[in-house]
Amino acid sequence: MVKHLKTAVFCLSLMLIAPSCTFVRFFTWNYADVNDNHKFPSVPVLKSEKAFSLTYAPANISIAPIPHQAEPVFENLLTKNKTLAFLILRNDSMLYEKYFDGYDAQQVIPSFSVSKVFVSALTGIAIEEGKIKNTEAVVTDYLTGMSSPGFNKIRIEDLLNMRSGIDFKESYSTPFSPMPKYYYGRHITRYAKHLKTIAPPDQHYEYQSVNTLLLSLMLEKAVQLPINQYLEEKLWKPMGMESEASWSIDSKSGNTVKSFCCLNAVARDYARFGMLYLHHGNWNGKQIVPAKWIVKTMSVINDSRDSQGYSYTYCWRVTPKGAIFAKGVLGQYIYVLPQKNIVIVRLGRGPGDINWAQLFEDLSARL
Repeated sequence: MVKHLKTAVFCLSLMLIAPSCTFVRFFTWNYADVNDNHKFPSVPVLKSEKAFSLTYAPANISIAPIPHQAEPVFENLLTKNKTLAFLILRNDSMLYEKYFDGYDAQQVIPSFSVSKVFVSALTGIAIEEGKIKNTEAVVTDYLTGMSSPGFNKIRIEDLLNMRSGIDFKESYSTPFSPMPKYYYGRHITRYAKHLKTIAPPDQHYEYQSVNTLLLSLMLEKAVQLPINQYLEEKLWKPMGMESEASWSIDSKSGNTVKSFCCLNAVARDYARFGMLYLHHGNWNGKQIVPAKWIVKTMSVINDSRDSQGYSYTYCWRVTPKGAIFAKGVLGQYIYVLPQKNIVIVRLGRGPGDINWAQLFEDLSARL
């Protein structure tokens, strides 16, 4: 403890001359914030020349779960719980789209851990293309710098399902836990090389953002492209996303994409990605993500359960009702319910006091 305190005091005293210190950035910026896309350097994800148009329900049609007379109450609930954007689509038609707290449809909003599902999709694409043999490939097949024992047994499957056995605690509450080093630090590839294992892989679930970081580094080696460019080439442009996105990096010199957290985009483009999974990877007649990858993603394949008890498969949560959802730390969500052709996107500056996944299920039940 004394050593930690001395380190913190040292870093704080160097605030003016050593702004790269992770402790300084932690104490200055404190917790993950909806404006973090402006704080970190980033690399672009370019859009195509023509956007894929979304269909909108007629303005005079009230959607079933939110009658016109109830909309003010519903919107007050969203506002009180720090919502910035809330979208509902059914049968590829936008039923509800509202923005709050001065935000609008053009506002780029960080996804936080929702970005993990984009890495998952790209992994499925790379396997389909033969750039990666299959999910049995292990970390050291691509990352030769991982010399600690055990990494030669950690499979892509284990990284996708958070069952790697790596010694890492996912905590943001203190600068002395490892996660702030990866979120605020400027040399995350270097940090990753010092990771160690604490248990054999595929023994138990433990949510760890470094799993997705390792997966993306493997992916970059396999496809010989930075992951932001691979996302642009395989998803962003083919899907006709309407806005240019960005992916935050650790530093201009390090230039490593923070794939585990920091894809930044507009709400409608997150909705388009949900629609892609709704259609089992087929977009406007073209198979973009392998259908079998989507089927696997929507399945319960092991005993991995998140902190709320939801099954965890390939970076998505799977609900008992057959829906899947991606989740970010400030209550960012993409929810997909294939049985009723529903996609819901919720983005916020905080999670509020709502069980959002349950709210999505309740709303869907009324549609």
